[in-house]
Amino acid sequence: MNVPNALTLLRIFFVPLLVAVLLGHSPNFVLHFEEWGVLILAVAAATDWLDGLIARRRGEVTTLGILLDPIADKLLITAAYISLVDMGLVPAWMVVIIIGREFTVLGLRNIASAEGLTIAASGLGKTKMALQVVAACTVMLSRRYPALHLLGYGLLWLVVFFAVLSAVQYFLKFWSQVDDRVKKRRLRLRILERRRKSQEMPAAPPTPTSLERHET
Repeated sequence: MNVPNALTLLRIFFVPLLVAVLLGHSPNFVLHFEEWGVLILAVAAATDWLDGLIARRRGEVTTLGILLDPIADKLLITAAYISLVDMGLVPAWMVVIIIGREFTVLGLRNIASAEGLTIAASGLGKTKMALQVVAACTVMLSRRYPALHLLGYGLLWLVVFFAVLSAVQYFLKFWSQVDDRVKKRRLRLRILERRRKSQEMPAAPPTPTSLERHET
């Protein structure tokens, strides 16, 4: 356990807290519950940026962190957007696309990992994550401040667009690397199979030399 992993676990802890605030419509002291939701989501998103920065600078990248970090991100985004659907602020079909993209990429990443491959997050994927947080915060505030409704809806369309685009980009990277790995493996298996068959074939009897023919 180190500081980056502790921040990742803190982000996971924020998930039920965010759901409780948005769906429980409380607390309403100092700030309204929508503003509390924005604050929680913003702080959680900041921990995502901070834990990666600390891990790289201190050289504290661990297997636990590699496993937990994408899971924490997806739990946070999933909880935020499902809560917004329950509040009637976001169309369900948009959230299906957004969450579907997250779990599709997670599945592809697991397959790539099983093949011994690592597909780094692209700039497009990072932009999508930042846009998801900004859009969710804007939509939350639009419930209390209706003037933000149009902006929030426009940001949601951008989130859907970047979700689909980044999913296609990730799939193309995945397919090129995994397909190349599979082709190399099949070629290696064919070579090994040919060697095995050649070793199993009975050796041809030696031909007699000229001296042996003369002696006979």
